[in-house]
Amino acid sequence: MQAFVKALKKVVPEQQVFLDEPMSKHTTFKIGGPADCLVFPASVEDVTNVFKLIREYAVPFTVLGNGSNVLVLDKGVRGVVVKVNSPFSAIRHEKNHIFANAGALLADVSKYAVRCGLTGMEFAVGIPGSIGGAVFMNAGAYDGEIKNIVQKVTAVNQCGEIVYYTQADLQFGYRHSVFQENEQTICEVEIVLTVGEPDEIASKMGTLTQKRESRQPLEMPSAGSTFKRPEGYFAGTLIEQTDLKGFRVGGAQISTKHAGFVVNAGGATAQDVLDLIKEVQRCVYEKHGVKLYPEVRMIGEQ
Repeated sequence: MQAFVKALKKVVPEQQVFLDEPMSKHTTFKIGGPADCLVFPASVEDVTNVFKLIREYAVPFTVLGNGSNVLVLDKGVRGVVVKVNSPFSAIRHEKNHIFANAGALLADVSKYAVRCGLTGMEFAVGIPGSIGGAVFMNAGAYDGEIKNIVQKVTAVNQCGEIVYYTQADLQFGYRHSVFQENEQTICEVEIVLTVGEPDEIASKMGTLTQKRESRQPLEMPSAGSTFKRPEGYFAGTLIEQTDLKGFRVGGAQISTKHAGFVVNAGGATAQDVLDLIKEVQRCVYEKHGVKLYPEVRMIGEQ
């Protein structure tokens, strides 16, 4: 690992590399043990160089975006964590096409679209993640999904080679994309929107933001919605009907504002969250006969 880190610091500025870094600082859940090595690439070139070294030194790797929708386990992450976030977050446009580096926050891309007078991305303004992470999981909200606006994705494979995907190649499904299987790193996303009236777009975004703020526990650390939506049901409704709103294990709690969210109510460990999820799954299945599956990705060692 030492030889890898030494080589890494020759291709990526030293200030973008962290050793034994607590992942609780880099996830929206504010939970997680240390990463052996954490690197923040700032360009496609950085990503290609990092993956060439990962391959050369046979180092285990994990790719993260903004750190939302993930639970890093208490013993942390071995090998290197490649965090595609700021400073790899530039946004530009050509006519009604927006090109965003994978680390750009969805909220920032949505607001950029407003300034360009482009509609179609209003649904994403409050999703707490990067656009790369949104493509990875086909993020969606308020009847909108990323799959409906993505035209092209630039990625880097494990050999450090640049790969291009059209919309048809991405195998989008419910909270799914091809990147969940191919272990490639999303670098740039091209989306296609429609010309609209900026005031109307801003008004719609304001309405959706207000709705989200009134219904979701945005004031507390979480990974976003904890469970996938079971067919024919809403996870939050099932949990609330099972009288689990406010239920707590250690520092992890079912939100009192929205039962579909597990929040870090103070000092929660990943084990607290796992135990809470397990108990919710048991109780909901016992009462309703419906199996709940986590939407949150589990990363690292327990």
